[in-house]
Amino acid sequence: MGALNTAKSANSQILLRRAIEGDNSAVLTDIYQDDTNIVIWQRSLAQSIAQAADSIIDSQPTLEKLLVLSPEDASAEVEQALGSSPEAAVLAEDIAQLVDMFCCLFDLKRAALRFSVLDRAMCPRFHVDRVPCRLVTTYQGIATEWLPHNVADRSKLGAGNMGKPDDMSGLYDNANHIKQLKSGDVALLKGELWQNNEGAGLIHRSPQLADNCRRLLLTIDFVND
Repeated sequence: MGALNTAKSANSQILLRRAIEGDNSAVLTDIYQDDTNIVIWQRSLAQSIAQAADSIIDSQPTLEKLLVLSPEDASAEVEQALGSSPEAAVLAEDIAQLVDMFCCLFDLKRAALRFSVLDRAMCPRFHVDRVPCRLVTTYQGIATEWLPHNVADRSKLGAGNMGKPDDMSGLYDNANHIKQLKSGDVALLKGELWQNNEGAGLIHRSPQLADNCRRLLLTIDFVND
């Protein structure tokens, strides 16, 4: 019995996960810490970027761009995809920097980018992603919600919710446990396919949007070359 308890204790230690936050982009390298499943660079957007995001939302309310690109061509391709306006150039420069950081951090030649204006929750239920790691940032509007690993009953994800909404499924005990990124934050969300992270991918969901509200969301993913 003692050996069994020891094994359970060891397994619990392996699956402990925490969040790391910082106001410098260097914090993103902490995603390689085994006991971490989300790292948040708490950044404040420059006024020029925030204004460009507002302009894109107003001029392209149904924007949806899916691109696979390298750091070298990211700025030009994103600017072209957004319409080659001054606002597009501002956003393209910032996005290209994030693509470069993502590829450098994970030793990738290319990355998959999704850039969208959303007027509703894209993934309204709490879930985990079957990816190694995903970068998420919201340029304008309310941002992604997530649950700390230690407060969630993962058996209530997916079919385990028995058709009940998140707040009634038993996934979490208290709504105050729900965390939320801020507009401008750059987060790395470790998924289920990260080595030794099965059963500990970050639990997250899209926020509910009020009527006539939109958000401008960027995600960056691995590409299998």
